[in-house]
Parts: sequence; structure tokens; C-alpha cells
Amino acid sequence: MVGMKLMAAVCAAVAVLAPVDGAQAQSSKTLRIIVPYTPGSGPDIISRLLGEQIGKDGGPTVVVENRPGGGMTIGTEVAARAEPDGSTLLLVANAFTVNMAVKRGNFTLANFEPVCNLASTPMPLVVQASAPWKTVQELVADAKANPGKITFASGGPATSLHIAIEVLRLATKIDTNYVPYGGSGPAINALMGGHVQAVWADYPTVVSQIKAGTLRALVTSSPKRIPELADVPTLNETGIVKYEAEIFYGIVAPAKTPPDVLKSVGAMLTKAAAAPEIKAKYAQQGLFPDNTCGDKFGAFLKNITADYERITTEAGIKPN
Repeated sequence: MVGMKLMAAVCAAVAVLAPVDGAQAQSSKTLRIIVPYTPGSGPDIISRLLGEQIGKDGGPTVVVENRPGGGMTIGTEVAARAEPDGSTLLLVANAFTVNMAVKRGNFTLANFEPVCNLASTPMPLVVQASAPWKTVQELVADAKANPGKITFASGGPATSLHIAIEVLRLATKIDTNYVPYGGSGPAINALMGGHVQAVWADYPTVVSQIKAGTLRALVTSSPKRIPELADVPTLNETGIVKYEAEIFYGIVAPAKTPPDVLKSVGAMLTKAAAAPEIKAKYAQQGLFPDNTCGDKFGAFLKNITADYERITTEAGIKPN
């Protein structure tokens, strides 16, 4: 979840980028970004930041249309049915691919064209700073020695964060408990209150506590270490399991949107993301620009969906 600092940075943009109905958003001078998340959420704020910057760059007026609900399927299905003329885009994150993996929602990758991956952020496994485990190997050893002792948590069932926990549990065959919460924030509150012992979270939610020393990150599922967590190994480095996943925020368009339109939209998004003020706001919250576009982004979506389908099947994760 993106924090209040970033929320304050976009207050001026909210009036311009307020949600409107679909008919108004289809204006030729308007670009509609459907966000299947609530106003004020991380994906919503990223969309508004980029929309404001696109306007500053001389592009079209960007209208953010929030369509939350159904585990992010409602807004996704609306976007899938939109006209493929470049006037409607969909903000996607890991839930988009998880939903397809567990067959939640009436859509597949064939309903969309990849545009660009905007940004990514690590997924660390965190414990209280006072916890006895200094490494993930120590936590696993304790869990093996004391079956049922450790309770993991994440911000919701059948999510990318839940899947990361299951990857660790399947690889190590540890007997632990799992509690889903309604977001990473509540899960961290439960951790700080001693109700659970470890949380797999998104980095923006825990960055301030890691820096303050109240939380300790044991491992991430990132492909490589990041400077901000230089002392925290990746799962691949631990030798426990080969697994790579991060939180991502990307843009897709309805299927059959013309290639030249997709290329133009991608160029517009990457230009906006390259603005110094956008980079600064990303950095404040632990977001890292990606800007992988077109077929490469499409391959990423295909691969991560296949990974999630394999893991959720093996772990018995069902859509909630």
C-alpha cells in the first residue's frame, strides 16, 4: 500500500482525475484508466500520478475510473468489454494474474493487449525486530522443530503474498498456520500485536518500519537484491527454493486495440514515468520504475500467470 506521503502529493490531481461514467470517459480527448481498486489505494494513486504527468506533457486528459469489487474482477471485466480504440486502459497488478490462475472472473490474457509494466516493488517476509529469527533459515528450523507454532499472515487469501508463503511452506514442508487479513496494513498490525509471527508483505507497507528498526526483513522473493535491502537475501540465494516474484503495476488494453495505438500509448506512459518528479515519488515509497512494454510485458504476464496456476494448484489455493 502506498502511504500518506504519496497520497498528499496527488491531492491536487484528484479533482481533475475524479471518477466519471463510462460515456464521458470515451471522449476523443479523454483517456480512461479503469482501476479495479478503491480510491486512495496504491494502484489508484499511481494511475493518478501518471495521469497528471501525461497532462503536463501535453497528452490527453486522463480520467481514473475506480471499479473495485469481486476480487478486482469487476473492473477487469468492464475493461475487457471496452472498445479497442485506445481510449480505455486497465491498471493491473498481481491480482490480475492470480485471478486468471485460479479461474476467478470471466477473462483471460486473450481479452487484453499488453502495454507496459509501470513499476515494481519487493515482497519481503518480515518479523518483529524482537523475534528470535535473524534469517529465514532459522525461522524454518524453528517451524520444523515446533509444528504448528508459527502463524504466517498476508493481506488476503489467494493473493501473490499468500502464494509466496505457500511457496516457502511447500519447499520446506513446514507445518504452520495461515491467517489472511484485509490488506497488508492489518496484517502488519496483527504482527506488531503479537497475534501472528511473520507476514509476507509489500515493501511500501513496511518500508518505514524496516528503516525504523521495528520490523526485520528475513528474505524477499525478488530476482536480485535491491540497495534499500542490501543485507536481505533473495529466496534464490538461500537455496531453499527457486522462486521470483514482485508486486507489479502495469497497463493493458482491450484485445484488438491496434498495434500503432498500443505503441503510442506505451510511449506516452514511459515518457510520463521518466519525469523527475514521478521518479522521486516512486522512490519515496519503494517503487521502482520498470517500463517493460509490448511483447516483453506480454511474456511476463503469461509466465507469471502460469507460475501462479502451478503453485495455487499444488497448494490447493481456491478463489475466495
